Amino acid sequence: MSTYKVRSGDGRFIAMTADEIRRDLIEGAADAADRGHIPTLDDNEIDRLVDLFVDQAGVVGVQMGNQVISTQDGGDHRINADAGSCGLALAIGRIQELQLHERAFGQDTIELGHIDYSYKVVKPIVAQEQAYVENALVATTHPLMYGAMTNLGLYFAPDGPYGNPADLLPAGRIKEALAAQEEAAVHAQRDVVFVGTRLADSGLDIMNLDTSGASGDADFMAALKAAEELKSKVPHLAIEMGMASEFVLGMHGSVTYKGERLAGMYPNDQVRMAEAAGVDVFGPVVNTNTRRSMPWNLARAVCFVKACVETSNIPVHANVGMGVGGIPVLDTPSLDAVSRASVAMVEIARVDGL
Repeated sequence: MSTYKVRSGDGRFIAMTADEIRRDLIEGAADAADRGHIPTLDDNEIDRLVDLFVDQAGVVGVQMGNQVISTQDGGDHRINADAGSCGLALAIGRIQELQLHERAFGQDTIELGHIDYSYKVVKPIVAQEQAYVENALVATTHPLMYGAMTNLGLYFAPDGPYGNPADLLPAGRIKEALAAQEEAAVHAQRDVVFVGTRLADSGLDIMNLDTSGASGDADFMAALKAAEELKSKVPHLAIEMGMASEFVLGMHGSVTYKGERLAGMYPNDQVRMAEAAGVDVFGPVVNTNTRRSMPWNLARAVCFVKACVETSNIPVHANVGMGVGGIPVLDTPSLDAVSRASVAMVEIARVDGL
């Protein structure tokens, strides 16, 4: 029986038969359906995914006319940064990086951001970032985003003024741990709004609240409330919200937004909260399991994102990159994996962008 080269969740090439690919696709979609209480993929959708994996072309694509636009995060650090295993480490400035993304790489939007990529860190240097925004707007044409994380973790000791729940919870100091998260969320919301309003004064087009919920449900709440406040103060500023995980971790467990508990929400519920906060573009995340095949991971991701799209009244730009959206965990994702995941998200999940 013929075998086909596909990726494992950790990025290795493995050999699978068409029947094995189909089995993993069905199991991956079923896992998402069970966890999210959403419909699984139908036979026609599974057939299309099988076709993508048995096609041994290095790169696959959608038919002409079915392309979607792209947004990004951390975009202006991919060229001059070096993470040890990825990044080009070229000696060029941030503005020039944006120009390359716009004019050479074919990006539909461009994103500016501080290398630390957290709003808490940007707050004391916001004047410098305003200057970068103004210069970037003069030097480029595409819609300009500014991205960073709410990153509630930076507000806990030893980096911030509030007690660290990671220390308080094991010590049985439950009330103190909950209070620390609530207080930190208020502080983070204030910082995001401070930065957002000032960058909007400099002409910023889009604010990217990236990796929302990275520190759990209080982190997600802070991002939602910051988005709501920003839209009330700067209505013309578009807001994109990208998630940190498919599942909102209940690090607090009881925080709510618009009367709904945030802990445990999957993408189809997360997008409802984002929409209620006034977010303009939502980026769902589905995490990759390195122990399973890419077919299993991609079917699972597509199932979650399809339900998110069907729920949403705002554009959905699925996160498709290193370790999310069905992509194997590689610092620099391979084109064979990225192209298959992109086609599946467009043709089956019906995303508005990637």
